[in-house]
Amino acid sequence: MIEVEHLTKRYGPHTAVNDISFRVERGQIVGFLGPNGAGKTTTMRILTCYQPASEGSARIAGYDIFDQPLEVKRRIGYLPELPPVYVDMKVRSYLDFAATIKGVSKRTRKGRIADVMDRCDISDRADQLIGQLSKGYRQRVGLAQAIVHNPDVIVLDEPTIGLDPNQVREVRKLIRSLSPDHTVILSTHILPEVEMTCDRVVIINKGRISAEDATDNLTSRSKGNERYYLEIAGEAQDAVRALREVPDVVEVTRSGDPQRDDV
Repeated sequence: MIEVEHLTKRYGPHTAVNDISFRVERGQIVGFLGPNGAGKTTTMRILTCYQPASEGSARIAGYDIFDQPLEVKRRIGYLPELPPVYVDMKVRSYLDFAATIKGVSKRTRKGRIADVMDRCDISDRADQLIGQLSKGYRQRVGLAQAIVHNPDVIVLDEPTIGLDPNQVREVRKLIRSLSPDHTVILSTHILPEVEMTCDRVVIINKGRISAEDATDNLTSRSKGNERYYLEIAGEAQDAVRALREVPDVVEVTRSGDPQRDDV
């Protein structure tokens, strides 16, 4: 569904995205994980045809982002970090506007808007001004506009940034519900976001992909390098000997005063 090959983006001497390649299969939720400044947002903007790449290629739902950008845009729902909503419009009117410019037919538009409002749990806010909504509800409206034309691929840039814990849980639940009907790629710098939401993860740092795997596999691998600090009442030599016999313990070292007999 998404095929990226050797994608590169330069801004003068600075390389924001450096020769990255990855694939996203139909129906998957893939997390694009990395620190701020890693190149996540730049990659999202390239995939959604909002800015060109310097080198490489990418295809969305079989269409080339360079040669067929309009076809790509018809098949993508995009929610940038700041939701593209008009605060002086009411929710239903705004979604009608979004559906119109995205080519939803007049015959099906009313039903489609009702469906996405129900799915995003904003039906009770349909006649409220967007400017009067909380940040969490504005995010839901942004998600509704991203899926109102029933796209093949949904691209979400930091979808839970700035939300309170309850709003985060609700938005994550909503994102998970999208996977049966859509392919989803989301960017985040928060590891729990990926663990709780995504099937696969692509880790990017300084513009390069440093790891890519199923979420469970990467989580298991990262847990293999954990270090624990224990305070134990007893003889130091006995404690060290016992800890070294625990399966999967690689090394045991003493801290504190080496003259003491207890640890």
